[in-house]
Amino acid sequence: MSTIVQEDFVSSIADAFQFISYYHPEDYIFALGKAYEREASPAAKDAIAQILTNSRMSAEGRRPICQDTGICVVFLKIGMNVRWESALTIQEMVNEGVRRAYMNPDNVLRASVLSDPAGKRTNTKDNTPAIVHIEMVAGDTVDVIVAAKGGGSENKSKMVMLNPSDSIVDWVLKTVPTMGAGWCPPGILGLGIGGTPEKAMLLAKQAIMEPIDMHELIARGANNRIEELRLELYEKVNNLGIGAQGLGGLTTVLDIKILDYPTHAASLPIGLVPNCAATRHAHFTLNGNGPAILTPPALDSYPNVSWAPDTEKSQRVDLNTLTPAQVAAWMPGQTLLLNGKMLTGRDAAHKRIADMLARGETLPVDFTNRAIYYVGPVDPVRDEVVGPAGPTTATRMDKFTEMMLAQTGLSVMIGKSERGAQGIEAIKKHKAAYLMAVGGAAYLVSKAIKTAKVVGFADLGMEAIYEFDVVDMPVTVAVDSNGVSVHETGPAEWKVKIESLKAK
Repeated sequence: MSTIVQEDFVSSIADAFQFISYYHPEDYIFALGKAYEREASPAAKDAIAQILTNSRMSAEGRRPICQDTGICVVFLKIGMNVRWESALTIQEMVNEGVRRAYMNPDNVLRASVLSDPAGKRTNTKDNTPAIVHIEMVAGDTVDVIVAAKGGGSENKSKMVMLNPSDSIVDWVLKTVPTMGAGWCPPGILGLGIGGTPEKAMLLAKQAIMEPIDMHELIARGANNRIEELRLELYEKVNNLGIGAQGLGGLTTVLDIKILDYPTHAASLPIGLVPNCAATRHAHFTLNGNGPAILTPPALDSYPNVSWAPDTEKSQRVDLNTLTPAQVAAWMPGQTLLLNGKMLTGRDAAHKRIADMLARGETLPVDFTNRAIYYVGPVDPVRDEVVGPAGPTTATRMDKFTEMMLAQTGLSVMIGKSERGAQGIEAIKKHKAAYLMAVGGAAYLVSKAIKTAKVVGFADLGMEAIYEFDVVDMPVTVAVDSNGVSVHETGPAEWKVKIESLKAK
């Protein structure tokens, strides 16, 4: 029998969430490095280079890989012989660990959890409560997996009840393209098969916590039906040509992970959960001999990739003198380096702007011929002007796009992933443009921000309107003023190229 002391457990949880905020798992770094080496799409290769560079910068600076530092998920396997020395429940101990991690003054993490989700949606300020899954097992240890799951990837999770005779492969290949790029590929897809609807989803979430071993599996070959399915899906999903950040390319997934469970004779539940470029999880075991000690990845294990702005191939843009004619001249897929002042705003700010305009009220800032960046940054520490500040998923703002372009004079939007039909139609109508920044490169992007100040809706916290002054912030023209989207043309082009390469 072992005794787990409250402070050892709480401090281990806190340390683990700090650890995963700035350290990618070593297996992910290796797999992404291999993907970079073989990538033939210039746009995808550049995106992967930014993600790898950001990863190393975050490890060295001990600052978040992504501005969305996630909702906290904890899997516990508690030995039946374990005794707890604690005044708190397990849920309370986990919450206390999360609270310490996210409010650590040396590396403040963004609090994204909201209470009253169908009502006022009030930020809990400390990212609690966590989602805790407990399994009682034989033994006298506590096995712990902590994960921080960003909203962009969580929002793309899928669940379906197939007929027993239906093809799982066909469903996955039909479903993945509908997920767009908001889950920030290249990443990992977790598949849960069987059980009941909720069990399938839990299996899918658990599956993405396993180490990436696709390279080893390919080398040795499949030993069972699950491994055969993993290999088949890995090849066929990558053959879709979606690529890094949805720009088209050879690598959409680094691995396919699958867990299954017995199910009802009439049922075939399938859960699909993606893990994004900000893959964040850590595993440790407590045996009563003190808190966990986590070993960082060695810096020399990182690929020799160092991204820097390409001032020869990219066009520098002065946001302070931006004109409609300049915006209309940008071409799909063109890379830009933004300089000057931009505004920020995401879901809550857009909703408030809509309400104010409906009431005839004056907005706190003038958006005429301005650019808005869809971002909720991490709070700064030490000498930072802003913490990691990568883009959020742009499709969530599609329903506000017509309003913003028609009523505020806005001309440019910046975010991650594709735009939907509603957003593209508004962009085309108003001859505006949508620019894509790389999701998963938040710390790298923040280094381009030289000043930051709140200019509206300060009460919204990270969702307030900021004004950023940027120098050479890298973006790609994702939707031009004619409504041409590289998230449609890129994957279509690379799907054909991949088919051609296979034929050869």
